[in-house]
Amino acid sequence: MPARLKPAAPADVAAALARVADATAERADLKLLVKHFLAVLETRAPGRSVEVRVPPYAAVQVIEGVRHTRGTPPAVVETDAATWIAVATGELAWLDAVEAGRVQASGERTDLTSYLPLR
Repeated sequence: MPARLKPAAPADVAAALARVADATAERADLKLLVKHFLAVLETRAPGRSVEVRVPPYAAVQVIEGVRHTRGTPPAVVETDAATWIAVATGELAWLDAVEAGRVQASGERTDLTSYLPLR
């Protein structure tokens, strides 16, 4: 079983978010924030029925329900790093991101509205 993601140190998160806000973020900042917010989601929505993917950085399985063990999961959420950070911080509403096509969500339990924002 792969190691669970761990939330980043608050000072590191704040610094990376500041660089994202002023458009000076680097790949390392995006990676730190994506993994941090996925770790927070994993803590708040334990389970294995929905796979949340933010390529190329990380993926987690969350939300109670049918357990997924191999192959393509029955419920998948996929988005890019910038969109994930925006919805995780509350800068962008989940439904707005889905309607704009910035998030692809298929299957049951893929509406993450009740878990967001993650700050």
